[in-house]
Amino acid sequence: MRGYSVFSILRNGLTGQRHWRRAWRAPVPKSTYDVVIVGGGGHGLATAFYLAENHGVRNVAVLEKGYIGGGNVGRNTTIIRSNYRLDGNTQFYEFSMKLWEGLSRALNFNVMFSQRGFLLTANSAGEFDAFGYRANVMRLNGIDAELLDSEEVRRMAPYLDFSEKALFPIHGAILQGRAGTARHDAVAWGYARAADAHGVDIIQGCEVTGFVHDGERIVGVETTKGRIGAGKVGLAVAGHTSVLGHKAGLELPIESHILQAFVTEPIKPLVHHVLAYGADHFYVSQSDKGGLVFGGGLDGYNSYAQRGNLGVVREVAEAAIAMMPSISRLRILRHWGGVMDMTPDASPIIGPTPVDGLYLNAGWCYGGFKATPASGWCFAHTLAKGEAHPLAAAYRLDRFRAGRTIDEAGAGPFAWLQ
Repeated sequence: MRGYSVFSILRNGLTGQRHWRRAWRAPVPKSTYDVVIVGGGGHGLATAFYLAENHGVRNVAVLEKGYIGGGNVGRNTTIIRSNYRLDGNTQFYEFSMKLWEGLSRALNFNVMFSQRGFLLTANSAGEFDAFGYRANVMRLNGIDAELLDSEEVRRMAPYLDFSEKALFPIHGAILQGRAGTARHDAVAWGYARAADAHGVDIIQGCEVTGFVHDGERIVGVETTKGRIGAGKVGLAVAGHTSVLGHKAGLELPIESHILQAFVTEPIKPLVHHVLAYGADHFYVSQSDKGGLVFGGGLDGYNSYAQRGNLGVVREVAEAAIAMMPSISRLRILRHWGGVMDMTPDASPIIGPTPVDGLYLNAGWCYGGFKATPASGWCFAHTLAKGEAHPLAAAYRLDRFRAGRTIDEAGAGPFAWLQ
């Protein structure tokens, strides 16, 4: 991989665009690979990169039915944080945060990670008290956390509704200063380029239609580009996990729902942090282009469509205006939907499955983008060694049967979910 630098930009700018190399190859699939990863989103590409980088496993194929950056990795609100409370989540997401902090250098690709801080408002006295508990849990795990009172929040975000008529008065907030955002498509491109440089084959327009069995073991996949053999197969297909799981004979505790996101017209710099509303499910940040990027809760019905319904649009708009009245003056330029693979406890699944030769990375619900580096790191460990990484040991599939759920929502990140 030829490194990107200011000198390469100057050299290629002066000599012409024809001298730029392709970021990654467009290979013809081999007949067999040591590992086949189904799904070319952020998690699949990160897994391929860390398989090669950390474990020396380079005979790897990433199969993507669409194009790189066309799935959830390019259809999200780009928020990165590690302000979790429950054991298992806390350590995992903080490890992911640490990987984010060095990711541009590791990939030699600017993922535009902006540590602008994540501010979650407390809109009741009880919620503010609960945030004190959460902040202490974070600090005990080495994670930065600061509890702010109402006046401190006002100084940081004066555009919020602090009036006497506020629907839900702001009692304070919890701030994680190292949190922030990253450019979603840059993350996909950076991992794809770095994995390709290690010899990983990234095969776009290649849909998996079935699995090849040798007795009880999966030894390959059937695709629209023919049969491909595999020593191991890893699924990282987000909202389509249940579809491919069914083809492999798995019955999974996963439902697919739509999560919508919105972008406004560009305005002057206003929102300098990532903000989340403690009274309802609403979160907002401002992009480098000036648009406000925000989202809310899930559409309540099962769907594989990348669009949502107007009921959620209304709910998100109501929460936005209640938190930040000035947003009512802005026009929405566009909105979209990503297909979320929701588990019963809203926590992910990483590890082997009951089907020999098949491994699963799924169930990321709302947390998929922020988890991308740690997810790839841990899933690569599992595929290379056949055992769970210690950081992902709590995310085993059999936890639902054993009753060891990790219900972060039920632990109280938002008052309305308690």
